[in-house]
Amino acid sequence: METDELLRYITTLPVISGSLAEEMLAGNFRSIFKGQGMEFDEARHYEAGDDIRSIDWNASARFGTPYVKMYREERELTILILLDVSPSMHRGYIARKGLSPYEQALVCAALIAFSTERTGQQAGSIFFDREIENVFPPRRGKRHLMTFISAALQYQKDVYNRKFKNGSNLAAALSGAQKFLKKRSLVIVISDFYSINWEHEMTNLCRKHDCIALRISDPPEINYPGLLTLEDPETGIRIEAPVNMDSFKENWTQWQFERTALWEALCKRSGASHLEISTEEDAPSSLIKFFGSRNLLKDRKKK
Repeated sequence: METDELLRYITTLPVISGSLAEEMLAGNFRSIFKGQGMEFDEARHYEAGDDIRSIDWNASARFGTPYVKMYREERELTILILLDVSPSMHRGYIARKGLSPYEQALVCAALIAFSTERTGQQAGSIFFDREIENVFPPRRGKRHLMTFISAALQYQKDVYNRKFKNGSNLAAALSGAQKFLKKRSLVIVISDFYSINWEHEMTNLCRKHDCIALRISDPPEINYPGLLTLEDPETGIRIEAPVNMDSFKENWTQWQFERTALWEALCKRSGASHLEISTEEDAPSSLIKFFGSRNLLKDRKKK
């Protein structure tokens, strides 16, 4: 899809985002967060009937009289989107129908960002490939969101100019997010997950924050006659594959199935909720169904 056409589509998402915003608030958007959603407000003198577990021992020792900690509900939530901009996300961008994985990822990221703005929360983003490329600190407002979207669209333009770096280091992005975030947040990772050795960093991030792994998949078209040259967009390695042979198709399908099963197992083991969206799916419908379902709450109870 041409960049201008993609931008026109993205500008229609604020209208659709209203439905997703409602699901976030009416469904399990807040319930997926750990803890009681409370933050420290002030300390006051201890009164009869106060829970002794709320005693502020430091303040009590300092002033020589019992003090208790007062809390207020934490209503401000931070959403951080980790967006994969590596070469594998742009595979098949030449003469293809529909969206590429990166274009679908950008649609998902923009829809989540617009929905976050509708709920009055703040959103930020980290772009990554083999290293962290760009960081947008969490803020409110449409101007901030459009700056993030414009920057993401620039990577779409760079693909056509062959200005991208090989490799995808998801582990570094997850580790960077953990260092970047100062309070409990919702982290949404949008990637094809063509990366290795990220499980440890995901587990560590899930201990303090709630994470959603959003995997963008691209159903391969292998109905070609004879040999087909396949190239790994991350490494540049090429192989000749007999794609018209039944044995190759069976092995290819089995490999895709096993890769998906492994990804799901790693997400569950690390404590991250997960959703796979194909480039052939309607992203808004999939996200609205996901956030409005009970799956997120069930995942939290299992932990």
